[in-house]
Parts: sequence; C-alpha cells; structure tokens
Amino acid sequence: MFCSWEDLSLLCDCPNNSIKTSKYNFFTFLPLNLFEQFQRIANAYFLFLLILQLIPQISSLAWFTTVVPLVLVLAVSGVKDAIDDFNRHKSDKHVNNRPVQVLINGMLKDEKWMNVQVGDIIKLENNNFVTADLLLLSSSEPHSLTYIETAELDGETNLKVKQALTVTAELGEDLQKLTEFNGEVKCEAPNNKLDKFTGTLTLRGEKYALDNEKMLLRGCTIRNTEWCFGLVIYAGPDTKLMQNSGKTTFKRTSIDRLMNVLVMVIFAFLGLMCLILAIGNGIWEFDKGYYFQVYLPWAEGVNSASYSGFLMFWSYVIILNTVVPISLYVSVEIIRLGNSFYIDWDRKMYYPLNDTPAQARTTTLNEELGQIKYIFSDKTGTLTQNIMCFNKCSINGKSYGMLSICLKCLVRNYSDQAQADPKFAFYDHRLVEAVKLNDVPTHRFFRLLSLCHTVMPEEKKEGNLVYQAQSPDEGALVTAARNFGFVFRARTPETITVVEMGETKVYELLSILDFNNVRKRMSVIVRSPEGDLTLYCKGADTILYELLHSSCDSLKEETTEHLNEFAGEALRTLVVAYKNLDEDYFQDWIRRHHEASTALEGREDKLSELYEEIEKDLMLLGATAIEDKLQDGVPQTIETLAKANIKIWVLTGDKQETAMNIGYSCNLLNDDMEDVFIIEGRTSDDVLNELR
Repeated sequence: MFCSWEDLSLLCDCPNNSIKTSKYNFFTFLPLNLFEQFQRIANAYFLFLLILQLIPQISSLAWFTTVVPLVLVLAVSGVKDAIDDFNRHKSDKHVNNRPVQVLINGMLKDEKWMNVQVGDIIKLENNNFVTADLLLLSSSEPHSLTYIETAELDGETNLKVKQALTVTAELGEDLQKLTEFNGEVKCEAPNNKLDKFTGTLTLRGEKYALDNEKMLLRGCTIRNTEWCFGLVIYAGPDTKLMQNSGKTTFKRTSIDRLMNVLVMVIFAFLGLMCLILAIGNGIWEFDKGYYFQVYLPWAEGVNSASYSGFLMFWSYVIILNTVVPISLYVSVEIIRLGNSFYIDWDRKMYYPLNDTPAQARTTTLNEELGQIKYIFSDKTGTLTQNIMCFNKCSINGKSYGMLSICLKCLVRNYSDQAQADPKFAFYDHRLVEAVKLNDVPTHRFFRLLSLCHTVMPEEKKEGNLVYQAQSPDEGALVTAARNFGFVFRARTPETITVVEMGETKVYELLSILDFNNVRKRMSVIVRSPEGDLTLYCKGADTILYELLHSSCDSLKEETTEHLNEFAGEALRTLVVAYKNLDEDYFQDWIRRHHEASTALEGREDKLSELYEEIEKDLMLLGATAIEDKLQDGVPQTIETLAKANIKIWVLTGDKQETAMNIGYSCNLLNDDMEDVFIIEGRTSDDVLNELR
C-alpha cells in the first residue's frame, strides 16, 4: 500500500503529524519579542533616547534613567507574552502526545499523534478525536457508516455521516486484510477547503472516486461508532484544520493603534519645543554667548553658535523625555489583565446548564469587545433553534396544512404502527384522506421525500428508528414522509429501502447529484423494483422553475402562490420535481459520469455539466414548507444591540419574503423604520446605483 500526491514531493518527504501553534522557542523568544515590542512607537523612542544618552556631547542625564523604565516596560509585556506562548506550547505538547492505535506489521500498537505519518492505517474508537485527515476504510456500523461531530471545524453540533467505499468496507476489522491492503491514492495538494476533497483510489486495477464524504478531517470527533479504520492522507501542518489556522501573528488592537497616533502627536509637539529652544540657544550663543565664553566656555569641539544649537536640540530631547508617557503602556496592560478577570467572573455570562463560565483566553484583545460596530450573523442555528418542523406543503396545486384538526400520524392507521414518529404533528386531515385514497401525485410526493436525501437511519433498539441527518431540513422532510406512510428504513451505497404503505420496496440507488451553494438543489436517480428509472429532485424554487417542462406552467403558477403564502409566514420552502429516464440514455450518461467523477483535473466542472444535462424537463410535484422557530431571547437581544448603535447583518438563503418576515419577527426590522428598501442589483455597479 502506498499513497502519492501529484505535483508533490516523494512520500518520504511528507511531514509527520506534529503541530506547532506557538510563536517562539527558547532561542527566538528574545529577538522576536523585542522586535514586536519595538513596533510600539514609545518603546522605539526610548531606545533612540538611550542611544543619544551614550553620546557625551549631548547627554545631560545618566543613561540608566532611561534604561530602568524601558527595561521594566519590556519585561512586563515580555512576561505576559511568554506566559501566553507557554500555554500554546503546553497545548501543542498535549495534542502531539495523545495516544492512537496504529497498524504496524499486522498488529495494533499505541503511538503518539506526532509520530503518525502519511500512509499509516489507524484505528479510532467512539468519542476519539480524529488524529489526521483520514480516508475512511471501514467501521463497526452497517455499510461502514461513521458518525462524526464537526463542532471544532464549522461550529455545527448536529452529527454528520461519512461512508466508506464498498470495496474497502469489506476489510472490516480484519488486521491481516488491512495490512495487505495495497492501493494507490492520488489526490489534490494540501489546501484549506473544509468541504471539498478530490482524489482517486486505485485498487486491484479498478479506479474509485474519492470525495469529502469519505474523509474524516482532523478536528472532528467520532460519535455513536464503536470503531473505524482510516488511512492517513494529510498529516500535521498539511491537514485542512492546520491549513486554516495560519501563523500566530502579533495582534494590535485599536487602542494600541490609537496610542501610537497619540504618541506621534506628542513626538511632534516635543520636536517643536526642542526646535524652538535650540533656535533660541543658537541666537543667544551668536549674540551673547560668543563674547561670554570666559565665564561660560563652549564645549570641546563646538566652534560655532549653529553647531551649539544643533547639539542643544538633542540635549533638550533627552531632558524633556518625560513628555512621552511610556508608563501608559504599562497601565493599559494592567487594565487589560484586570478586565480579563472581570470577564471570567461575570455571572451574567455564566451558562449554568453546562456549568460553563466565560473565559478570556487572551489579555490582548479585551477592549475590542466594547468597540464592536458591526455584527455579522448566520440565521439558521444562530438566531433560530435549528429544530425543523414540517408545517405545510403544496401538492399538485393544492395547499395543505391550513386546518386546525391535529393529526398525530397517519401510519397508526396501518399495521406497522411502530414506524411512526410520536413527536410528529400535522394539522390538515385532507392530506391524510389523499394518501388513503392512493392519490398518485400525493404518493409520488412522499415517495420523493423518502428517497431524495442523504439521511442515515439508525435503530439502536428494536422498533426505535432514529434518523441521523446532516441537514435538519432533510430530517424534517424524511420524518414527514415516514408519518404519511412512506418510511425510509435502510440505506446502502447501492440501495434505499422504503416501506410504502406497509409494503417494503428496495430501490436501486444509481447516482446522487449532490447539493451545493451554486446548484441549490440535489437529485437522486433510482430504479424501482418494477424497473422504472426515475430522477427525483428538490431545491430552491428560483432554480428548479428554470428546469421544468413547459407543460408545468399552469401548475407552476398555482404553486408559486402557495410558496408566497408560506414565505409570508416565515417558513423555509423547497420545490420538488421528478423525471422519468430512458434506459439507453441513462447508460451512456452514467458511463460519462464515472469518467468525470474519477478525473483529478476539473472534476467539479465536468460533473456540473453532466448534472445540468440530465436535470432538464422536470415534472413539478409541489413544494414543502418547514418552520424553524427563533431561539429564546433573540428579538430582545437584537433590540438591545440596536440601541447600542451596533449595525447587524444577518445572512440567510431564504426567499426574500421569508427573509423579511424573519427580520420583523426578530426585531431586525421594525415598523418605525422609514424607507425600508430592497436592493436587487447583481453587480457592484447596479448596487451602487440603487443605493444612490
């Protein structure tokens, strides 16, 4: 087994897995720290002053009068920086010395993280941190699924699911097979893109596409998975986590910059005073002092009044050095340190549920907290609870979810009652009747919801079916289909099993056309047990409407009206559609798809072209509407921030109507605002024109 990078050095030159986030070491601390500290104007000034005091002709004070305060200031700041960097060294040492099981000569041996190298196969267990960027080979879960938490990478706490290739999943935990694993991985050079990975695995003459769904990134945590094996692809500084970290830089706050400006103004004032005094000295020496040398002789080497004035200028710079407030920096450092303690002790910032107090991890940036002018926030999961509820829908031109009759779940009317989700509630009996009457569009609608997704089912206890969804929206839609008689039961890399109205059906999963921020849609291509080829698609209405068949125009108008109603209630909307495929065309398309998916250069562009080609002339089914409630206290918080004159920007991918309603409900917008207007320009020039 070996791994290779294109356009990279040989494997033996690849780094080990040790990381370094500290700025200094024993030898570099003094020069680097002094260099950083002398970037402060006052410190540089007093160093210059010390040099002047070493010149006998102009020195009017002893040199130690400058050295003592300068050394004191440098020492205080240096000790603080040393403590901060010592903590970084301590953290690095702790991480680099974590134990991990590495497969060596057919046996699992405990190794330190820092000794792991590219090409090693390692074993991770439940709740372990991921050691390096790994290609998932196999796991304890069915179909080699692995559940991970990515909070340290992207801040999201919902579990994500990774799945190994079928060809490596069969390795299981057989150490002999894993040792004999002989494949070649070719992949892109190390980069900082957390959501993308392009590579191929060549094994036994076959080439397999590798993407981000088969990678476990450093910084993730294994959850709900007993064990898994992974092949190290990137290690140490080459991991995506470290590629995003960058170097630890010297951070200067706005207070530091302001103090530098103030000190520069003081310098200018000092220079002006010294210049006036030097000119006065030159005039006096020229007019009186030249004839008064019997009583006040000129210094040795001074032979003119102008030269005497020049030397006196620098002498006054030394005498008046107290004008420059070097102690100001010490005072600010002490205030910052005290502020950090106040942050740690703040009871209003204490979170009792997790016993988590506020923690000031640096004393350098505390005052920046009180100088915030702008807040940029995501909406979903930040302002909202990220708990999605299937609220309303539109199917074949009919809107459902308007009535007040509460139906807990439809599946209870059928034999397999255990498959219902007891927490689900929907408020319209007409949809129940449509399902009972075997309405074809309604059945097709819920069939799409049960097939077109990336959700993974989990049944830890018999009869307790739980969905692990990377997106809460998908979880809500699959749960809705489950409670209306279309229960998603199982998934393998090649099949999807759905219980439709009590009848188990296994669909052959032929291709998944992934969602991304450009496409704003996802599709699956499946073959039904009857042999029918169908593409199911869901996505944003603005995108899907352009892909619909012309025969859907009248239905599109009705659905648009319903979408506007849903958006007016601040609901998250998606449009769903389908397309029946021809067998001969699909076989040609899937061949080209395999070639594109195993290409190392331009893979995304090639796949995008193929996706655009097949996602045409879709037949509209309807739309979904999901509610995501605001978190407690969000409107009050935004109102308080607005009173502090802080400008707040909220990023959302919702429809314009939905976004505006959310804006009003969270007090981002209010009725007292005058001339609220919408900018619709798509270029910088258009936006500027609209703003004017």
